[in-house]
Amino acid sequence: MQFCDECGSMMKSMGSKMVCTNDDCQHTVAKDEEKAAEFVSTEEQGDSAVIETSEDANFEGKPTAKDVTCEECGHGEAWYTIKQTGAADEPPTRFFKCQECGHRWREYS
Repeated sequence: MQFCDECGSMMKSMGSKMVCTNDDCQHTVAKDEEKAAEFVSTEEQGDSAVIETSEDANFEGKPTAKDVTCEECGHGEAWYTIKQTGAADEPPTRFFKCQECGHRWREYS
């Protein structure tokens, strides 16, 4: 990963140049081919990789867990979603929303 010397934002590869991702900066530098071999390019993160953590995130319609107990109200059912938040060799994280009171919590496997 390379960072812009002007503003500190990440830079992305565009042909023979590295371009700052900050729309206000757009600083460019020539690629250093020796360093370029050390970098790994990845695809942009899509919406499917975003973890639903905002208060208004819609969990309704997601799978239901009946083996959990809400710490807030004691209800025994919650909607959940599973996301890989760590490295690929680590277990995923389950995010819950109580069907009764709406309390949210996470569980690490």
